[in-house]
Order: sequence, then C-alpha cells, then structure tokens
Amino acid sequence: MSKKNILPFEEPIVKIREEIRELQKRRDEEARKKERELMQILEKEWRRITSSLNRWQKTLLARHPLRPYTLDYIYRLFDDFVEIHGDRRFGDDPAIVAGLGFYHGQSVAVVGHQKGRTTQERLKRNFGQANPEGYRKAIRVMKMAEKFHLPVITFIDTPGAYPGIGSEERGQAEAIAYNLREMAGLKVPVISVVIGEGGSGGALGIGVADRILMMEFSIYSVISPEGCAAILWRNQAAVEEAAENLKLTAEDLLSFGIADEIIPEPPGGAHSFPEMATETVDEVLLRNLQDLMGMDPEERINKRYEKYRKIGVFSEENKS
Repeated sequence: MSKKNILPFEEPIVKIREEIRELQKRRDEEARKKERELMQILEKEWRRITSSLNRWQKTLLARHPLRPYTLDYIYRLFDDFVEIHGDRRFGDDPAIVAGLGFYHGQSVAVVGHQKGRTTQERLKRNFGQANPEGYRKAIRVMKMAEKFHLPVITFIDTPGAYPGIGSEERGQAEAIAYNLREMAGLKVPVISVVIGEGGSGGALGIGVADRILMMEFSIYSVISPEGCAAILWRNQAAVEEAAENLKLTAEDLLSFGIADEIIPEPPGGAHSFPEMATETVDEVLLRNLQDLMGMDPEERINKRYEKYRKIGVFSEENKS
C-alpha cells in the first residue's frame, strides 16, 4: 500500500497487515498458523485504535481510496451482471452503475455509485457524484425490476449529488424527489448497503429501502462535515466539530433507527482485506433479502412506510 493511502492512525498496524497479506499468498499449514496468530494481534491492536477514533477519523476511513467500491462488490457477489446504460432522456451517467444479474441464483437489479480508482476514471465517473440522468437511469432499472418481480439492491457511496449548473438545469432536485416517491412504493424488496459515504440527497436518491445496512466504518449524513463547517462555522478547521455534531457514523444511524444493521468490517477496515469484507456483506445481505422475500408485498410496503414515518420523531418532557 502506498504511504499516501495510509491514514495516521493506521500506521501501528501497517506492518502486521502486510505480513498477513504475504502469508495469505502461501498455502502451507505453517503460513496459515502464523496468519491466525498475526490476525489475533491485528484484531487486538485495531480494537485499541478504533476505541479512540472520533467521528471525523471514521469519516476518513469511510472515504479511504482503497475501500471496495460498487463494481468490486458486483464482480465478487453477482453472476452474469449486465449493465444498463442511459436514462432515455438525456444520456448515460457513469457515476451510477445499474443493471441486472444473479445473486445466489436469484435474479436481481443492482444500482450503485461508483467513484473510480485512477485519476482518469474518477474524472469519468465524476467522483461518484451523479447528475439527474444518473438518478433517472437508476429508477428506470428499478421500475424494470418491479415489472419482472426482481429484488433491488443498491450500494451507496457518494459525497453527494453533483451541484453543477448543467445538473440543476436538467432538474437535479426533481430527479431525486421523483426517485424518493417511486422507491417508496416499489412492490419488490429493496435493500440499500452504505459501503462508504452516504452524502445528502445524492445518497437518498437510491436509498429509500426496506432495509438500510451500513458498513461498520461508513457514514450517512444530510451534509458533509466540510459543508457543515463552511455553513455554520464558516471555517474549514471546524470539520471535526461538525462531524461530531452531525452524528453520521453507523453506530449513530443505528441508534436513530435509520440504519437497520451494521455490517462488521475486518481488522483494519474493509480496504485492508476486501475479500473478507465481501464475505461479511454477502452473509448479511443474503439473510436480509431472504427475510424480505418471505413477506407479502403489501406488508413490505407498509413496513417501509412506517420506517420512514418514524425517522425524526421525538418527544419533549414538560419539566415545569
């Protein structure tokens, strides 16, 4: 791993992690035994590190450039994936990947943000920031899935919807609002997995689901810490304070009743051992999908409605 991709608090585990990766390339019993021993050491050290991480540091983990992206999960979890392009109105948006494939033998629709790895790919995919045509492509695939009774799985990982002049001219707000309404009424199971950043309406545009699953070090928020710091404090040095006040971690979202389950990440985070992270996502995703598919469609829609009606509800005690 390049030093520029190592976060300051990761430094104590870098050597252990690299040793484990080298041992995983070998297949002999001695290597496996040594790997187990080092993994125990890594787990203990990682627990020590993460116990003191603040919300801003967890945000940096959620944004780690080596974390698995949507296409990584698609390639590892879905068979015969066929990507669908275009919104039939303006064009195609590479910031959102959408298509059909098989998941454990079940035909499904898959939609997700894609940030890109290299500089060239990041520019092509606009760093995962979708334009209106991306959201219209997404809902087109979801409505197709509903027509053929296919579950919908979405992977959320975006700083937010693209705020450019062109996107606003083409109806960015309307495209996201339309998706919210249509996803709320889909008659098929919908599961959203927050794999990195869940930024504002850009995330919510493909995030109205029966179940919201969050990776352990993912975030989900109405605004980024940088945006919040700029608006409320007018000072980018306030990003850590903004992150603390936004309550954007997986633990926060679970306590608020927004996230339904946290998906554990391997020691060091999902980027340390992507294969292990994928296996855990697979296990949790399959269990939730099977549960939802066993429900009556009307019951599922009603529960989805109730879930979102409860978000933000609070009560005040009269202490007078």
